[in-house]
Amino acid sequence: MKIVKGLYYTEEHEWLKVEGNKAYIGITDYAQHALGSIVYVEVPEVDEEFAKGEVFGVVESVKAASDIYIPVGGTVVEANEEVVDDPSLLNNAPYDNWLIAVELDNEEELEGLMSADAYEDFCNKED
Repeated sequence: MKIVKGLYYTEEHEWLKVEGNKAYIGITDYAQHALGSIVYVEVPEVDEEFAKGEVFGVVESVKAASDIYIPVGGTVVEANEEVVDDPSLLNNAPYDNWLIAVELDNEEELEGLMSADAYEDFCNKED
């Protein structure tokens, strides 16, 4: 299982990469492995607003469909149409292929997220 240092992680297996006031959000290697072959991705439109913890998208595999929860509140400023068109990108390189980018409403919400080391410990307990 690959975990990238310098990102934030959630218990729902999303990752966040923060650049200034923008956060890129995707699913982790653990999540894509648990899902299996991803065949469908649904992301919101640009300018949609979400509160922390709301469902913002869906990832479907041959095994299951999973809601994707937004780890921080914000307004969608980019939606990655490449993963919508080719969902297998999430299996091949989950940390290179984000789902959405949001403008952060409240940077303090990042404090409740896990570091790479904490996420690795969390995953090891899940197995």
